[in-house]
Amino acid sequence: MVRRVVVALLAPVAWSPPGVDPADWRAALAEDVVDLLATLTEVETAVAVTPADRWLAEAVVWPGTAIHEVPEPTVNAVLAALTGYDQAAVLAADAPDLPGLTLGKLLRPLTSRPVAVAPVDGGGPGLLGVAARLPVPDWLPALDLDAAVPADVRRAAPAPGDVAVTPAWRRLRGPADLAALDPAVEGWETTRALLTGSGPSHQR
Repeated sequence: MVRRVVVALLAPVAWSPPGVDPADWRAALAEDVVDLLATLTEVETAVAVTPADRWLAEAVVWPGTAIHEVPEPTVNAVLAALTGYDQAAVLAADAPDLPGLTLGKLLRPLTSRPVAVAPVDGGGPGLLGVAARLPVPDWLPALDLDAAVPADVRRAAPAPGDVAVTPAWRRLRGPADLAALDPAVEGWETTRALLTGSGPSHQR
């Protein structure tokens, strides 16, 4: 049986809504992404942080969730820290309303291709996530989820078809992304509570 893991990379965030404490914003986004991972089936889930951000991981994970400490908040550092898996996906932790189906589509191409990438909706720089068969192909370039684009990965591959590009989704990195949040969509409770001023929805 194929052993898969999805890892939320709790990297620093560069933007927060006006009037919202950046640390509270980062924690709310992380908690909602961790809650999303908890709903997934047929995969194991984990978070990755630098040692300085261990506090954040311990504040948002569910009991028993693996926490991987990495030297830098990059896709490659996370993939290098994983052992015992056949496939892995690394996900940005600022997409609190991400549908589980979209995440599933990131893993699905690994049955026939070594790498899959999900772009950020809107066409700007950055990736929503990266999935790869393990061990990681030696041609995979250094990837920063805030700066890389699918073309970077395809250029590095032996053939462009080695890299699947899966459906995009937004990350909350600016006012336009915030405006696109749909209050009618279930999920993202902690982010929703912070934006409405009602405080955190629950404690771990």
